[in-house]
Amino acid sequence: MRVLVVDHPLVAHKLTVLRQKETSSPVFRLLTEELVTLLAYEATRDVRVEPTEIETPVTRTVGTGLTKPTPLVVPILRAGLGMLEGMTRLVPTAEVGFLGMARNEETLEAITYAERLPEDLTGRQIFVLDPMLATGGTLREAIKFLFARGAADVTCICLLAAPEGLEALKAELEGRNVTIVLASIDERLNENAYIVPGLGDAGDRLYGVAN
Repeated sequence: MRVLVVDHPLVAHKLTVLRQKETSSPVFRLLTEELVTLLAYEATRDVRVEPTEIETPVTRTVGTGLTKPTPLVVPILRAGLGMLEGMTRLVPTAEVGFLGMARNEETLEAITYAERLPEDLTGRQIFVLDPMLATGGTLREAIKFLFARGAADVTCICLLAAPEGLEALKAELEGRNVTIVLASIDERLNENAYIVPGLGDAGDRLYGVAN
């Protein structure tokens, strides 16, 4: 498993505004999209491409095109939806699937409650979107789910991660072709398994509290 923290002043600035508790949901959504586009630029560095012949206004030439099948983007519901626009802005030809996973607040285990994905992912490059890597449980189960269907490699784009969650993922995914792309590795998890300093509940901050 490879971990990449994107070191860029715009990434750091946008993340700082996201962390602020007074940042409104509309601004939070906009900054999340912008931040994901910056992270996706690094996350797609190894995306599969092939020579493509094209015609310019002047002549014919050979450029670069994405191979088939195109990458599959998988946001983890619901907070991952807030990252989707930023990802597809960079890779508009990508296909999109969905995984509905939630953390049991008592056991901290991940529960899969919905999925919309191809049955056969053999050889596919997958990009998973999940804002927070806290305990690592949700992401671990999502990655295992995708590899069980034949995925070739999985790249996860997260805004933040806790060291504990990264260590848990490394232990569980030893030998797997997995890359984690982050804006920051934060200090720790608190007693409620929230990332510190973190930015709170990303889903609630994106969409409000649905009672």
